[in-house]
Amino acid sequence: MLHNFDLNLLVVLHTLLEERSVTRTGQRLGRTQSAISNSLRRLRDSLGDPLLVRTPDGLSPTPRAAELAPLLAKIVQDADACIARPDAFDPTTAEAQFSIGAPDRFSLPVLLPLLEHLGRVAPGIVVNLRTTDRDYAIRLIEAEEIDLAIGWFDATPPHLRRMFAYEDRFVCLCRRDHPLLESGRDLDLGDLLAYSHLVVSSTSDRRAAFDAVLDRHGASRTIAATLMSFTIVPELLLTSDLVGVFTHRTSDYFVRRYGLVAVPVPLAMAPIANHLIWHRRFEGNQAHAWLRDQIKQVCAREN
Repeated sequence: MLHNFDLNLLVVLHTLLEERSVTRTGQRLGRTQSAISNSLRRLRDSLGDPLLVRTPDGLSPTPRAAELAPLLAKIVQDADACIARPDAFDPTTAEAQFSIGAPDRFSLPVLLPLLEHLGRVAPGIVVNLRTTDRDYAIRLIEAEEIDLAIGWFDATPPHLRRMFAYEDRFVCLCRRDHPLLESGRDLDLGDLLAYSHLVVSSTSDRRAAFDAVLDRHGASRTIAATLMSFTIVPELLLTSDLVGVFTHRTSDYFVRRYGLVAVPVPLAMAPIANHLIWHRRFEGNQAHAWLRDQIKQVCAREN
């Protein structure tokens, strides 16, 4: 029935029921008296009821109109809410939840300072973290299970937006008295591959991004253990001859807190470009845009 009904007539009827006057209704809606009278005639035809009858005190609603009055008030209120511009986002008072996908390597250098920052400036913002690799993050965004993701993405579908976050590079992490460092000279690839490696992979498939780099150079490494998080990485490196090739932001965290040593990886390779990605449906969302900006600011800081 709505396809053949002019919904603007409901606004006219709502106003007529409040004003009880065709003249005042026209003034309030900025329309002529004849236009309001014509709308009332169309309403009567559509609803099959007089709706308003003239009395010495003005227009009086019929029982049908009186029954419609609260429904019309609700319709007009809801319509106003639909078309009203949202209030400016205020992080100090806002209450919202966001889900962020990221590999575990972002937990310490990016997500930890982000959560600390949000706790100070936006106490009502709740962040849920999901460990993701590249393909999994895209699938979760498309399934509306996460709001945005950060990581290394070769390509993204056209319906996803992306924003540069920061560049990273690989370094070799080991204990300070590791035999790898005893010669005092610059490492070559043979030195690095002579020791067993510790790998952190969110997919637990015994491969990480550095293995793809080695493939391009026709090399491979011996992997002694694969972990899904960095939780026990410092302890394993401090108590063994294992080495790990990780991004420098994560490695710097362990260097400062555990006395480990990070040395350059002896391979020529382009920096890793990390991006934020999100679905384009969030383009106009103030809260989402604000959170993206906070992540970008955290990423811009050097540890």
